[in-house]
Amino acid sequence: MEKTVSVNVRAEMEKLSPEQLKAVKEQTDLEVNLLQDSLNNIRAATTRLEIASSALHDLSLRPQGKKMLVPLTASLYVPGTLHDAHQVLVDVGTGYFIEKTMPQAKDYCERKISLLKSNFDQLVEVASKKKSISDEAGAVLQAKLKQLAPAT
Repeated sequence: MEKTVSVNVRAEMEKLSPEQLKAVKEQTDLEVNLLQDSLNNIRAATTRLEIASSALHDLSLRPQGKKMLVPLTASLYVPGTLHDAHQVLVDVGTGYFIEKTMPQAKDYCERKISLLKSNFDQLVEVASKKKSISDEAGAVLQAKLKQLAPAT
């Protein structure tokens, strides 16, 4: 089926002028770059959630009253004391935090990681198809330009 789609795409591209092919290639290249940026953002978010999940696990093992450094930003930590490792605040985005139990927080992280990985896989598939279209447009464009070039 995919081979038929590819043949149909190539047949349609061969009907286009070199200028139209160039526009198709530029557009699909732009889309591939945007998809790649999205993939990088998803990968970074997944990594952050995996780190958070690991931190939750480590936090659950600490005894109550344990002194520790609490991150306020990525580079600013303040001393603090662990009062209750069973209740945590979860950053759910845009500055909102929800109090959850430790198992609920771990489940939240795992569900978000699973969702991000699913989205990542879907975007990889779309990016691959767009890249194929871009490559096909480039190949057809090169062939047309060779035909148009005067023989030397």
